[in-house]
Amino acid sequence: MTTLNIFPAIDMRGGKCVRLFKGDYAQETVYGDSPFEMAKSFSEAGAPYVHMVDLDGAKDGERVHAKDVLRVAKELPIKVQIGGGIRTEEDVRFYLEQGVDRVIIGSLAIREPELVASFIEKFGAERIVIGLDAKDGMVATHGWLETSNQTAVEVGKFFASKGAKYFIFTDIATDGTLQGPNIPANELLANETGAEVIVSGGMSSLADITAVKAAAENTSISGVIIGKALYTGQFTLAEALQEAK
Repeated sequence: MTTLNIFPAIDMRGGKCVRLFKGDYAQETVYGDSPFEMAKSFSEAGAPYVHMVDLDGAKDGERVHAKDVLRVAKELPIKVQIGGGIRTEEDVRFYLEQGVDRVIIGSLAIREPELVASFIEKFGAERIVIGLDAKDGMVATHGWLETSNQTAVEVGKFFASKGAKYFIFTDIATDGTLQGPNIPANELLANETGAEVIVSGGMSSLADITAVKAAAENTSISGVIIGKALYTGQFTLAEALQEAK
């Protein structure tokens, strides 16, 4: 039996924990005033990982919430993966040298693929996650405000050829909607690349976790990111961790 990795999500904007609806910055709900306290609650519930996203950083192209991220990485036993606003090798080094476990590269992977491929070689495939956020199959960048002319599978194949081990696939159409994840798109990416795929977007029920787990039996899907469903009480993190076993 496959055990899924569960990544509770903390999206940060203006110093608070928020969720956006379909990535729309105008459709924001605040769920907490402290990213650290939220991460602490996830850690105490038994999550081995927390998935942190610097939404301000993604939009502005710089590290905005680094202080919050490093506090979690340094003061809690939970492992941190961070995305948003990571645009340079210096950004990658900054986080990895200060206790962050993995960094997620999104927009930069589309804009400067060879540079990001060099990060995989330099820092190791265990530390670099390629974030593929897709709108109608096409990869979106810059906090989902722009859409590229490449499909997630095309980008995924390129980075798999460069040694990438992890992808996070987010279907923007389902993100923050509680409509269920786009499992076929994740299966396609997993099958085409052979890399570990972490499912993101739309998780709404324990049945969704069960469905992703079933897909993981026959593919390289390895985990799931859960955000809004936890914040709105669709199920608890403890229940999610149990369902993923």
